[in-house]
Parts: sequence; structure tokens; C-alpha cells
Amino acid sequence: MFDAVRNNKRIVQVFLALITLPFAFWGVDSYVRNASDAGVVATIGDAKVTQPEFQQALRDQQERIRAQMGTADPKLFDNPEARKAVLDDLVDQRLLLLEASKSRMLASDDAVRRAIAGIKELQVDGKFSAERYEQALRAQGMSPASFEARVRQDLTLQQLAGSVGQTGIFAQTVIDRVLALQSEKREVMEFRLALDSAVDKVKLEDGAARKFYDANPKQFEIPEQAQAEFVVLSMDAIGAQLAVGEAEVKAWYDGHKDRYGVPEERRAAHILIGLEKLDKAKAKAKAEEVLKEVKKNPAAFADLAKKNSDDPGSAAKGGDLGFFGRGAMVKAFEESAFALKEGETSGVVESEFGFHIIKLTAVRAAKEKPLAEVRGEIEAELKKTAASRIFAEAAEAFTNLVYEQSDSLKPAAEKFKLEVKKSGWLTRQANPANGPLGNEKLVAALFGDDAVKNKRNTEVVEIAPNTLVAARIAEYKPAALRPFDEVRSSVETLLKRQEALAAVQKEGQEKLAALQKGEDKLAWGAAKAVSRLDPRLVPPQAVAPILKVDTGKLPAYTGVELPGAGYALFKVVKVEAGEKLDDARRQAMQRQFYTMAMQEEVQAYLSALRGRYQVKINTAALEAKEK
Repeated sequence: MFDAVRNNKRIVQVFLALITLPFAFWGVDSYVRNASDAGVVATIGDAKVTQPEFQQALRDQQERIRAQMGTADPKLFDNPEARKAVLDDLVDQRLLLLEASKSRMLASDDAVRRAIAGIKELQVDGKFSAERYEQALRAQGMSPASFEARVRQDLTLQQLAGSVGQTGIFAQTVIDRVLALQSEKREVMEFRLALDSAVDKVKLEDGAARKFYDANPKQFEIPEQAQAEFVVLSMDAIGAQLAVGEAEVKAWYDGHKDRYGVPEERRAAHILIGLEKLDKAKAKAKAEEVLKEVKKNPAAFADLAKKNSDDPGSAAKGGDLGFFGRGAMVKAFEESAFALKEGETSGVVESEFGFHIIKLTAVRAAKEKPLAEVRGEIEAELKKTAASRIFAEAAEAFTNLVYEQSDSLKPAAEKFKLEVKKSGWLTRQANPANGPLGNEKLVAALFGDDAVKNKRNTEVVEIAPNTLVAARIAEYKPAALRPFDEVRSSVETLLKRQEALAAVQKEGQEKLAALQKGEDKLAWGAAKAVSRLDPRLVPPQAVAPILKVDTGKLPAYTGVELPGAGYALFKVVKVEAGEKLDDARRQAMQRQFYTMAMQEEVQAYLSALRGRYQVKINTAALEAKEK
């Protein structure tokens, strides 16, 4: 649980974000097993989605959002629409897996290896690291076999969805027409019925504000608040309390001297005859001619490099490459450079870049860093190792003590030499600005019945890797209704604006009906061009109506409600083709069109599968909360 690998958040997140389809992970075999109907959220033919599986999918989706955005309010999923969306994704995944299994479709071993090797979070210096892979798996409690099975499943789903999406055939004339519509311009004039000018005309009925106040008490409620005491147990805090003796540092240094050595480095210059302008035979011949000139006049090496080298990075510097160690150069170059003595020049050396003539100009011998230079590094590492061990042991004791002596945090603070801190006023809404008390789970525990009513410590919550927090209510203010006199003015303003908006919208619709009958007596604004590619000159709500209105006969009219602002009428007076798209933009838009079309193909395919497998959703079970 407290593995140091968890300090690398990106490595952990990759296990939540691997799949491109937003689904949870389960093996195909588990889908087709029969299970009890108790707690079944959905059935797909003979397969079932159980309540625990659905709750796990909800948690996984919440973790994905938290990984992407840094936070995820659990209330996001506490509504039928969000929960149904997660279930739909889960059902779609199972439909695809059933089809893939039926078609004997399975990603190859090579495809799985390439996919895992391509995960940046599992790479070191751009190369796949087996050590990092194993550490990441251990941190997640997974075996290589189970993780690779999940990757294989994901690749299989992508392969099936991709093959379905590419079955659509689209005529070039259709694509051309779609692109033409994107760039088409419509010249419009606007007439605005402003809300603010109508508010002053509204006269509220006597008692209207009080009636609204009484009917909507939640809108005028001051939320419950609490001040909290809390203690933080972290590996860093434990490390700060530790001291490392000189003997321990010396023993570590003596046992790990290989880690504190500086390997031999060499400085070389080279002349490269590349293969971009010459074929291999001619390049080699030229390199041999240059080598003859070098041997005739070794002191002219730098001038010959400036004149002949095809390496733009070093030619201007006389071929100088600076100091480098083993592993920095390609193999053939390195072997030759490390075989030379200082001042010597190589023969013609071939690499994938072409043909090199190498001159060794300096050698830095390998050396050992003295203890004084690395003492701080060793002390930090020893503290971290000891703190990790102590923290793992202390975490359980800390958790137990907070629970067993639930009426105070002082015993835990005294035992582990921690400070009991006090927060400002908090609400149920977790706020990252509150530091340790910005954690959603901890805030939920703090405002739970046990903490509020029974005045007990919260459970211990891990708010970050190797960081545990417990809290308790120090002072509590229950939710309270603001006095009517305090909010009367704002209520009256709200009701006036609501009535004014309804009146303006009614007037706008009446004017639109008159315009469509040919009765145009409005003072329109200046004409402006609107297109799908450039809709900035009109309100966002108006773009779609303007572009959808029938322009078979001009002028054409449309209107749109502007929430909080009023109502706008638009008069389309001219339609013209847009400017010709350049090749880059045209290709980008065409790719976007293909992507959207492929998505529609996949959705149509999934809809067909739902009918074929007779998908049924248990609405009552879907709405059941996790216990």
C-alpha cells in the first residue's frame, strides 16, 4: 500500500487511462458465466452485469476523471443520467467482447508487447524499462499476466471497433458538399430585445417574494460549516525526525562505491561523410581521400572538418564533439573512440550515419567521488529508506490509535510527535485550497454523523502517497436559513428578471411570426457574416438556428432565446460560398469528418448488437447506491 513507486503519480494513472474506450476491465470468461439475478443491473443475452461490477465501473470512471482533472466530485455520479452513461459504456464493452470472442478475434503477442513498450510512463530515457514495469505492477497489486491480458483485451476492442468504423463508404461528392457547408457564409442582421430594459416594467404581485422564499428554502440556506482539528502522519515528517550516524553513512558508502564513481570520458572530433548526397561507395571513397589528407597534415584536422564534414552540429567547431562516456555514441563510433590513445586518429569508421574519421583529443580518467561530496545524498537516501520502513509500521498503529481513542487526536499526536492543527471554517464542498482538508473522502468523513453528532475522530484517510490524515470537529454550525429581510431584495430582482425574460421571449416569438408573414418594420443592425468556421459575431445560441434556416427565399428569419439576456431576431439577407480551403485545412476537416462518420458507424453497430443480444437494463438496480 505504501510502496515508494506510488510517488510517481503518472505511472499509477496509466493503469486507469490505458484503454481508449472508456470502459472498466473484466475478462471475457466472466461475462458468459451464469450468475444469480440478485443485484443484476443489466443482462446481455446470457451474460449479466452485477451490482458490484457496476459499482466498480463507477469507481474506475471517477478515478479516471480524478487522474485527468486532479479532482472528481462523487456527486457527479449521484444522478440517473451519469450512472446510466457509465452502465451504457460497460454494456457496449461487453457487446464488443462477446462479438470479438465469437469471431475468434484476439490481439497478437507482438501487438501486446509493442503496446506496453510504447507506454511512456514505463520508459527510462525513451526506452522500455523492465524494472519500472515490475515496480508499477507491484504498486497496483497486479501480475504481468493479468496486466497483459487487459492490454490484449483493449487492443482487441480497438481492432474490432476500428474495423467496424472503417466499413463506411462515403462518396467524394458527399464529402465535398459537407466541406462546402462548413465554409458557407450567411450575411445576417440582428435585432435584440434586451432583458434589462424590460425588468423595470415588471410589477410583482404583493407577497410574491415571500411566497417564493417559503417555497424554495434550500436556495436561501447557509450551508453547515465546521472548524476541524487534524493531524498528519507522513513519511516526510518521519524522515525529518530521523538522524543518521557517521558510521552508518561510511558503511553505506563503502558498500556502494560503484554508485559513486565517475566513469571514464573521452573527447573527440570527427569528420562525417554522410549518405544523404552520395551513395555508399562514393561516400566511402571520399572518406578515404579525406583520411589521406589528415595523415599528410594532422594539424589541419579542424580545417578539414569544417570543409568536408556533413555533421552540421560539429563541422563549424572543427568536428569537436565534446566529452562523452560509454553509451552516448553509436556502437561502431564508441568502440573506435575508446580504442584510440590521446592524439591518435582512426581509420575510416562506418556507422548508420555514414563514414567517420575520428580524432581523440582528450581523456578524463575514471574517478571516485569522495565521501564528503556524496554525504548529503547518502543521508537523504538512508533517511528515506528508514522512514519508509517506520511509516509502514506506524501507519497501522496510527490508524488503530485514532480509532480506539476516538474522543481526541492528542494521544496519536503525542505518540508520533505530531502537531494538532486547526482549520478555518469548512463546508461539505471539498476545496484543494484547504490543504490536507481538501480531500473529498476526508471532508465526507468529517461531516458524517459519527463526527458531527457523536464528536468522534474521523477514520484515517490517505490523502496522498505515504500521507495519512485524521480529523475531528472542533466547532460546528448547522445549516441555517437566511432571514427573509436579508434576501428580500435579491428575491425580488430574481422574480422580476424571470417575468421580464418570459415577456421578452413572448414578444420575440410574436415578432418572428410577423416577420415570417412579410411584416418587417424592425430597425435592424449592420450586416455581419456568419459561418460554421467563424461564428464569433453572433451569440453561440444563435449559430445553429441561423445556419439551419431555409434560405430558399431571402430574406429568411429566425429567432433565439438568450438565457439571462433576452431574445434575438436574425434576418438572413445573403448566402455565399466561403473562401476556398487550403490543402492542410481541407485535409484536417476531411479527417474530422471521417472520424465522426466512423463513430456513427460504431454506434450503429452497437445499437444492432443491443437488439441481437437483447440487452435489458434493470432500472431499479441501476439506481441502487453502493453500501
